Amino acid sequence: MDIILGIGSRVRHAEFGVGVLINVKSNGYVVTFIETGVKIVKLTTPLEIIELVEPDSDLVSLFDVEQSLSRILQKWADVSEVVPLGDKWKGGKMILKPGRTDLASKEIPIDAFFHKIVMMRDRLRVLEQRVNASSIDDEEKVNIQQYITRIYGSMTSFNVLFKQPEQYFSGEKNTGDS
Repeated sequence: MDIILGIGSRVRHAEFGVGVLINVKSNGYVVTFIETGVKIVKLTTPLEIIELVEPDSDLVSLFDVEQSLSRILQKWADVSEVVPLGDKWKGGKMILKPGRTDLASKEIPIDAFFHKIVMMRDRLRVLEQRVNASSIDDEEKVNIQQYITRIYGSMTSFNVLFKQPEQYFSGEKNTGDS
């Protein structure tokens, strides 16, 4: 649904039936359904519009502010996204075996190791954003960016642990144009 409904809009939900929208929040509509009571439904939930009430301009701007603030906090805060470990590694362990036979091996749960790698990647992203927003001159920004890109490139060995390829580390892109 691409439009934001206003308070008072009458809707029909496939499961909950007919209802009236009583509030709009950043995470969904608060709707009082005749047969099932008050429910919060996601903004993307398919609803048949029985009667559309235009949203108040203040309400929409509050919604926009909440959405924008959420995006800003995710971008600039030291908050990690949920990054799933590849299924084949779940419950696994990493064994570090020294070259000397008189020393003991060290076992580390793969999920704990993976979490540390994801945290390192997230901190590199925050560093990158802070460099871009800083007042240092453009030449120095480019130099630092290239260094960060090389760090990402050095970490591509860990991509085997990620479940989703779009979350892989990537270093410099070789487009073949050089």
